[in-house]
Amino acid sequence: MAYNTNQLKVVYGDASLGLGGADFHYLFSYERGGLESLVIDGKEWLYRVPMPTFWRATTDNDRGNNFSVKAAQWYAADRFTTCQGVQLRVDDHHFDELPVAPLNNQFSDHETATTVTITFQYVTSTVPSTTVDVSYTVTADGNIKVTVHYVGQDNLPELPALGFRFIMPTTATGFDYEGLSGETYPDRMAGATHGQFHVDSLPVTPYLVPQDCGMHMQTKWLTVTRNLTQNNADRDQTPFSLRVEQSGQPFNFSCLPYTAEELENATHMEELPLARRTVLTIYGAVRGVGGIDSWGSDVEPAYRIQADQARTFGFWLKRV
Repeated sequence: MAYNTNQLKVVYGDASLGLGGADFHYLFSYERGGLESLVIDGKEWLYRVPMPTFWRATTDNDRGNNFSVKAAQWYAADRFTTCQGVQLRVDDHHFDELPVAPLNNQFSDHETATTVTITFQYVTSTVPSTTVDVSYTVTADGNIKVTVHYVGQDNLPELPALGFRFIMPTTATGFDYEGLSGETYPDRMAGATHGQFHVDSLPVTPYLVPQDCGMHMQTKWLTVTRNLTQNNADRDQTPFSLRVEQSGQPFNFSCLPYTAEELENATHMEELPLARRTVLTIYGAVRGVGGIDSWGSDVEPAYRIQADQARTFGFWLKRV
């Protein structure tokens, strides 16, 4: 059957949901709890299922004021948060029960829809636990609106960050964005200028001890470009890109070759692993870096993330 540009092709799998068009194919896994595959123009953009993230690598100031110890629960949550619920809406129909095997046998191989929304509910490994709902709304043109909602919870420490992390299969050749110049944090924006910028490769700030770096605040759009895949049969090295656009409010992001945990584990730059992936994290909230007096004082209250406050942020994933 030929694809209709005004409709999504919907495939109800035994344990997954497939959505596609003429030049894109997306796979949402109920078992893995998220978007398992994002293929655009034959190029895979995902190495792991994207997940909520709560940790940014410890900075000198975090160590100086003991914040990383106080917030250690969020490090565990960053690694071990699990998906414990999935909701599906196809156009105006909300599924009371997921259409997994054998219920999916009622559908044909030529199902279509205009809009599909699938929501994954994640439960943190903190004590007490809280939840994060991540909704993907896919439109017929292949664009995806991602909405992340964190449910506030009392009796939890302040968060280092609140974001959503994508790990891509190969390193990016660079990225372009419109936002603030250079590396910025909530309490380090005064010297930045607004504009459009290009960054080659995936630079990591060469601190004596690896720590969080590469944050960009108040971003309107971002384009990440790669030229290699993990498919050995794909010898085409023509650059290809994925675009992130704001949905409502500007977003914050970092685009690095390492996860926060990999930066955290290294005590010297040479201990970092070989750069093989692109780690793109879109942040709805970022803790400031402080550094008021010899990296010992806490961050000013205005630049902290209180755990008891609910937060929602969103962005668009678009084909280029």
